[in-house]
Amino acid sequence: VQLQASGGGLVQPGGSLRLSCAASGIIFDVNTMAWYRQGPGKQRELVATIRRGGYTYHADSVKGRFTISRDYTRNTLYLQMNSLKPEDTAVYYCNFVTPRDDYWGQGTQVTVSS
Repeated sequence: VQLQASGGGLVQPGGSLRLSCAASGIIFDVNTMAWYRQGPGKQRELVATIRRGGYTYHADSVKGRFTISRDYTRNTLYLQMNSLKPEDTAVYYCNFVTPRDDYWGQGTQVTVSS
């Protein structure tokens, strides 16, 4: 099973994007879904998580601007990004965690620039 991230692109500061991450097949017992990002010359950092039961976490740098959500029936993860800033420029990766496995998407580029 592979994860496919999509929805990235070039957007002006203040704009919005919605990232999606879909699994190519069924993944059982997903406990946590997450978005990470890695900006130019930076380490990969956690952006947001959503756990079984719907509990969410957002990093302080994106709180109030980004919202993580999931569609249980489609095993799909989303990240709604509003009020984008140049410092949000990064490759965004999705991650599904089960008791046995750790799945990663290939990454989708988000560039925030005027």
